[in-house]
Amino acid sequence: MNKNINRWQVLIASTAVLLCTGAIYAFSVFAGPLSASQGWTMTEIMLAFTINSAIAPVPMILGGFLTDKGFAKWSIAIGGMMFGLGFLLTGFATSPTMLYLTYGLIGGLGQGLAYSACLSNTIKLFPDKRGLASGIITAGMGGAAIIAAPIGNALIERFDVLTAFKSLGFSYMIIIAIAVIFIKQAPAGYQVEGWVPPQHQTNQGLINKDWKMMLRTPFFYLIFLMLFTGAFSGLMIAANASVIGQQMFQLSATTAAMYVSLYSLSNCAGRIVWGTVSDRLGRNHTLSIILGMVILAFIILTSFSSQVGFAIGIMILGLCFGGVMGVFPPMVLENYGPVNQGVNYGIIFCGYSAAAFFAPKVAAGIATANNGDFTKAFYVAIAVALIGVGFNLTYIQLKRAQKRVIAINKAN
Repeated sequence: MNKNINRWQVLIASTAVLLCTGAIYAFSVFAGPLSASQGWTMTEIMLAFTINSAIAPVPMILGGFLTDKGFAKWSIAIGGMMFGLGFLLTGFATSPTMLYLTYGLIGGLGQGLAYSACLSNTIKLFPDKRGLASGIITAGMGGAAIIAAPIGNALIERFDVLTAFKSLGFSYMIIIAIAVIFIKQAPAGYQVEGWVPPQHQTNQGLINKDWKMMLRTPFFYLIFLMLFTGAFSGLMIAANASVIGQQMFQLSATTAAMYVSLYSLSNCAGRIVWGTVSDRLGRNHTLSIILGMVILAFIILTSFSSQVGFAIGIMILGLCFGGVMGVFPPMVLENYGPVNQGVNYGIIFCGYSAAAFFAPKVAAGIATANNGDFTKAFYVAIAVALIGVGFNLTYIQLKRAQKRVIAINKAN
């Protein structure tokens, strides 16, 4: 079925929402000033980022369920407003506990609800360009800090960090309210005129599995673990980029904020570039390249102490983190079908949340124990990426075996 719907309008409006909720990736700009003004330790502050990211599976599964049932617009509106409110209320935080409630819980629940609905709803409108659509929509999340980092830093310097949270939170609520007006629910069975699905996508034995059926396949566990290993390095840098720049590469707060924006710009570009590449090369071959580049980036960061080395390293890591976030949504859809994409991806997204729980804490803890030096944390990230390569190769081999079995069964 193909109803009259402007899918590009939905894509643009959904991306605008995520350009707001993606401000979580600029957290390192706020972390230092929060510590200085409120007297909280960096470990206490980073727990707020961890809560925000780690809570995501709960609202993502709920948002996916609502989207699959036809309530994508409501999910996006409620989630987006919750995120903006959480950001706004963070400006009134007087203790780490309140920070965890506002930025961590309220902001995290809202961000996950909006992200799940925006992504799951939009990708259903682009069966012919899943990688590209996933790349663009997730680029909103990755690119948000390009805007939030310099504006947040300017507000902090002119006023204070709490005023920055209040101003940005109020602005996000207005932008999201406007964007939601242009978002429409993806029609069931949406098809693009003149486009013929590839044969593997029309094989009903491989698509439209619900979450219970998904959990019974070996590919679920591999995808979950690949997402964890792929997101680990990106989340480590996203939470600590400004601190790494200042402590290891002697950058000023303003210059470090600029590099946070550079990281986010790379993150944003990576989602579109790698999403498009994965449409051509396949999701897993693309992921192999991404993980190889992650390892290269950390080798650069550990080998060069110059500002140039820092710039090259975080640009590569930004591109790769963006690639990871752009590759996995279509990978899930192609394994389990579009009908239950919202719930299925929400469950698999627990892999991202597990990485969000460990990566920032591991990095901050290692740096604290080594006088602000993140080098050993980079070694941990290299090891995690290597493990991810192993999971990816296992997935590829199992897929090849599955295709051989299907071919034999057809021949018989």
